[in-house]
Amino acid sequence: MKQAVSSPAAPKAIGPYSQAIRAGQLLFLSGQIPLDPASGQLVDGDITAQTTRVMENLGAVLKTAGLSFDAVVRTTIFLADMNDFAKVNEVYGTYFTAPAPARATVQVAQLPRGARVEIDAIALFA
Repeated sequence: MKQAVSSPAAPKAIGPYSQAIRAGQLLFLSGQIPLDPASGQLVDGDITAQTTRVMENLGAVLKTAGLSFDAVVRTTIFLADMNDFAKVNEVYGTYFTAPAPARATVQVAQLPRGARVEIDAIALFA
């Protein structure tokens, strides 16, 4: 059985998908881009500001599910430019304690709405 999880503190889905789906003990979080939940627009600023907004959006969905970043076991980071890797990694790392989740980082040709970063996650209910 699966159950949708949605937080008003994160941007509404911009397509036919859920912010997250709980399936058993796993929570699959859809990719978040740096949209401001209030305005629905991309946040102003550099890759650091964009990454911070993405992580805050993921955190809002985790919180609605009763979880925190400590429950995240896997992420994927999508970058429009791999030259942003170090700055994204710096911000991303502040949200996790050891052991950090498994992860992949890939460069893509384009992200929705011209975003420079998108991150998805899988979390585990203990």
